Amino acid sequence: MTFQIIRNTTPVIVTALAALALTGCKPGSSTTSDNIQQATKEASSEALVEHAPTLGARDGDWQAYAADIGSTKYTGLAEINATNVNDLEIVWRRPALSAEYLKLNPDQRFSTNYVAAPVVIDGTAFIPNALGLVEAFDAATGETLWSQEPPGGAEGLPGAPTRGVAYWEAPGEAARVLVQRGTYLYALDAVTGEAIADFGVNGRADLQLMPVEFERFRWGGVPMVVRDVVVIGQAMSDNFSNKEAYRGDVHAFDVRTGELRWTYHTIPQEGEFGVETWQDRSWSYTGHSPMWAMFSADEELGLVYMPISSSTNDMYGGHRLGDNLFSQSLVAVDAETGNRVWHYQMVHHGLWDYDPPAAPILMDIEVDGETVQAVTQITKQGFAFVFDRATGDPVWEIEEKPVPASTIPGEVASPTQPFPTRPAPFDRQGATEDNLIDFTPELRAEALEIFNHYVTGPLFTPPSIRDESPGGTLGTIQLPGSQGGADLQGAAFDPESGMLYIPSITAPFVADIEKGDPEVTNLAYVKGARRWLAGPQGLPLFKPPYGRITAIDMNTGEHRWMVPNGVGPVNNPAIAHLGLEKLGVPGRPSPLLTKTLLFVGEGQTNQRPGGRIPVDMPIETATNSGGPMFRAYDKDSGETLWEVELDAGTTGAPVSYLADGRQFVVVAIGDRVHPPELIAFALPSAQER
Repeated sequence: MTFQIIRNTTPVIVTALAALALTGCKPGSSTTSDNIQQATKEASSEALVEHAPTLGARDGDWQAYAADIGSTKYTGLAEINATNVNDLEIVWRRPALSAEYLKLNPDQRFSTNYVAAPVVIDGTAFIPNALGLVEAFDAATGETLWSQEPPGGAEGLPGAPTRGVAYWEAPGEAARVLVQRGTYLYALDAVTGEAIADFGVNGRADLQLMPVEFERFRWGGVPMVVRDVVVIGQAMSDNFSNKEAYRGDVHAFDVRTGELRWTYHTIPQEGEFGVETWQDRSWSYTGHSPMWAMFSADEELGLVYMPISSSTNDMYGGHRLGDNLFSQSLVAVDAETGNRVWHYQMVHHGLWDYDPPAAPILMDIEVDGETVQAVTQITKQGFAFVFDRATGDPVWEIEEKPVPASTIPGEVASPTQPFPTRPAPFDRQGATEDNLIDFTPELRAEALEIFNHYVTGPLFTPPSIRDESPGGTLGTIQLPGSQGGADLQGAAFDPESGMLYIPSITAPFVADIEKGDPEVTNLAYVKGARRWLAGPQGLPLFKPPYGRITAIDMNTGEHRWMVPNGVGPVNNPAIAHLGLEKLGVPGRPSPLLTKTLLFVGEGQTNQRPGGRIPVDMPIETATNSGGPMFRAYDKDSGETLWEVELDAGTTGAPVSYLADGRQFVVVAIGDRVHPPELIAFALPSAQER
């Protein structure tokens, strides 16, 4: 495969690094001492005044998967604005797999779920293709500039798509692109696409750091470069066969050499802080708690923020009694050492698959007249937890409230769970009668009939045993379900106004468990069907909107507006006569925020019924099923200013950047009918006007 030189020189972005001394702690050890905590707080205050970090994309680039490593998904570009957004047109399309690869294997198969988004630097875009290999293209035209050579030629082609790449450069050194593919982390020359030979072994570092008999490494996230390390998470199977499993540890590698710099134990080990939260030494055999979502980081403070997910088993914990740190926690670590600086657990002794699903968002806000460097973690359960990002202190009080007890023999659910006092929840919570649909009395009665076959209750009602005998219940209805609320699509933050925009869905899920078969598992109980739940006559069970966008003023914690995202099942025969306008669709689209506009699609389309989606559940109401519309909303009001029907739903996160003096909005689409591709929008060129 040939490589083209795309430019002779690479501009150097020089980043001022603030020094933060956090010493004397081993990875996973106790929180730093009080004097170091105080020093950290004072250093953060000085940094805020003298070295305030720039949030959002800079200089017309899109320098990281989510605009910046603070995950704001924001650019200050304003060529496209409320006055001209209706003039947007498609200016180029780019397939998810370059023709060069199909020359190697014309029959190569690949996923239509094209989840990637490009990083754009100085007019060149870098993106993983449908096989997880990096392609560089001209950001103004979509034309290929170089393609990563598959290891082993045509035999190395098969692979899975990932979400993005990381870009790194330093004075006097060649810029490089870093991507995780399969069990390796690759470093490529940003100009040529060639592997950087002295990174790892022949340009790649091995990520298979757990014993292979437990599980093969995999991840769908994006490498995070902060200072001189690359941080990598992992996704582990949630098909729990036994109580023994391996941890989903976080690893950091040297950005220059590929050498392993540190490992963070997501489940504490002997002598480390947190083992006391695992009764009967259950930390010694319990596994998982991977970092399957995405990281954020503060370059000034030198901190990496890690939303860590659930441990073995995600719906039964009778073998791991206690709060179970650091599962379902936000953990801040020193980027250079992996030392834990602070943590906050958002779900104690998790039983609901309520992993923190999205990258935390850095934000500088004004609260009660004081500037706060904050980090906000949105959750599946519909909360936004807001912390001082240097110290972990909650910006607003978080209350521990009593929650229902478990009825499962041997299970001991936590008696309380944390509830933020503000902002208020951004989605519907609790499988309660008040939340059932009530479009008509008949539909309400049918919904109640379905409802009464399950265990129901407020948020954090534990899973229950599926019992199909007469009078038995079929599990617990969980709302939000295990895909939110919010999920991997995250949210977008405006650093100028302090507004946070959160797409979320209202989708119930059946948390049912059954007794474990001792011939195949040593777990007393295992998860059951875990199905999404249909309501009466092809409608959802609970009240709309089924997909929504919520705007929250993070300076006050107050909700500013909420609108349905998508039309939804308004034409269902049971409610068509009511003349409803918008009910929202339960897709999971990622947002893009510009100077004046909020761009949001409707998410992936054309999912197949079966498995966890009941065959009698219409696709348009099934969880994670979106639609083909892509919209621009007014940031101040939520009014739809522009919309276009695409050939398929949006699968990747939209981005915006400047190339050849023109602002572009680019998003990935695709489904099982329409081939995956990138689509670029722009205003008509000067010659066309």
